[in-house]
Amino acid sequence: MSIPLIETDHLIIREFVAADADAHRQISEQSFNISIAAPDHESWMRWTLLNYRELDKLYQPPYGDRAVVLKTNGELIGIVGVVPSIVPWGVIDTLRAPDEPPNYLVSPEFGLFWAIRADQRGKGYAGEAAHTIIDYLFQTMHVRRVIATTEHANAASQRVMQKLGMTIHRNPSDKPFWFEVVGVLDHPWHKRDIMSSTAGR
Repeated sequence: MSIPLIETDHLIIREFVAADADAHRQISEQSFNISIAAPDHESWMRWTLLNYRELDKLYQPPYGDRAVVLKTNGELIGIVGVVPSIVPWGVIDTLRAPDEPPNYLVSPEFGLFWAIRADQRGKGYAGEAAHTIIDYLFQTMHVRRVIATTEHANAASQRVMQKLGMTIHRNPSDKPFWFEVVGVLDHPWHKRDIMSSTAGR
């Protein structure tokens, strides 16, 4: 189930290799405004490289980071990937049944994420890379739904979600503190089934 090397109009999406460690660390620190100690990142990189093979052996989803590389010069400019993401759907008013009270029960989802180096943002690369992963998840893995999460203040990430066709839902509460905005994109087959069911009522 591993994601193969994929080429788009401007990008190559591929697995990370050991030589990418410094670039990955720089993009991660810059994008998430964090500082990563060198030993911690080295450990993470070893785990990531092993993770590709071990998940594939177990026929598990291709969780983890992939490198976003420019086709023109091979420069590594970003990260895109899939993580197991838990979502407390019950905190969103519009997604609960009419008589269902707010609740914090969670379910696991295929969480999409992306990070592009600051000097390469605003060129559509985040959307191009994310769309490629969505296509793989829908067409090859037949995933029912893909989600992405972000903060209320992260307007740029929300714009990417909208360009991907996601429906954006906002948590009206401050609980749980780690869940603010979620973008949801259903597989086209599932959307069709919902529309057919609604039309038949």
